[in-house]
Amino acid sequence: MLWIVHTTGRCNLRCKYCGGSFPERLVPYKEKYNVERLARLISKDPDPTVIFYGGEPLLNARFIMEVMDSIKAHYGIQTNGTLPHLLPKNYWERMETVLISVDGVEWLTDKYRGKGIYKRAINTARWLAGFCNCRRIARMTVTKDTCIYRDVTHLLDLGVFTHVHWQLDVVWDEPWPFLEWAKNRYLPGIRRLVMYMGEKLAQGEIPGIVPFLGVLTADKKGGWHGVPCGAGRDSVSVSTDGRLLACPIAVGEKWAEVGSVDEGVKRWIDVRREFPDCASCPYFKWCGGRCLYALYERHWGEEGHRAVCWVTQRTIDHILKLREIVEKLVEMGVISWDDVLYDPLRDSTEVIP
Repeated sequence: MLWIVHTTGRCNLRCKYCGGSFPERLVPYKEKYNVERLARLISKDPDPTVIFYGGEPLLNARFIMEVMDSIKAHYGIQTNGTLPHLLPKNYWERMETVLISVDGVEWLTDKYRGKGIYKRAINTARWLAGFCNCRRIARMTVTKDTCIYRDVTHLLDLGVFTHVHWQLDVVWDEPWPFLEWAKNRYLPGIRRLVMYMGEKLAQGEIPGIVPFLGVLTADKKGGWHGVPCGAGRDSVSVSTDGRLLACPIAVGEKWAEVGSVDEGVKRWIDVRREFPDCASCPYFKWCGGRCLYALYERHWGEEGHRAVCWVTQRTIDHILKLREIVEKLVEMGVISWDDVLYDPLRDSTEVIP
């Protein structure tokens, strides 16, 4: 099971799409429970993965160290990559996954995250590549300025990231001309990226493009049981105030509260039951509902929600063109399914952008 542990609600950046820190009244900036209580809860899980989350989780590095010293688990962290010095190197060596927020080329990242942030994030990834045997995932936010082919291949070509994942800026921000942009820029870029992936696969290389690997995994294994990130079913977030949340960004929504550190998980969320129209969609096998938060909140209304679904479906259509290529190359012995299959619960990625 995946445990996403908030260490703080505070962030040292104010990125344009999220605004920075959570309100302290919703996610306190220091944990309000002791590690022993968390250890009792997680010890009931026979194979836990713990991913540290914020805000910027390194702003409470002391708590990270206490947790890692007290609980046996697979460890990872989602970070903006600007404060690696706050965590001693021996703790970094124990991380199996490090997700670093970076949006693509330098000007794009700095436009949305702040001047100089690109170089700091890349330097952290390069530093980790020198000693940490972990998956290093570039975690992109995709906006109207993104060229998905350019920015994904740029990050892969740097040689410091093992994987790239992205999320569409369709949750926090006010509505923008998303559908027009997707038709004219995003989906043509996805097609180019699929061609790029096919060429690399033919050479025996498997680029770590998380949405592509995730959709191919769902196709091979018969589909997801709910949203691919596991929210509310296979993944629980632990807020700094001790609440258990179905989703780490749903810090103020009552539907997301599923228990507490002391009580454990009191209820699970079944996407198929809660959203039967979504579950009956022919794309549910690969999409799983896409995003639990978006399913509940729908900040862009029904029309906006349908637009995001349409783009998701077309993205899946393009990715599935790789299916026959992969199967043929596996049969020829050029690649192995073991290297293609991807488990988002180990990395805390959403798979579907």
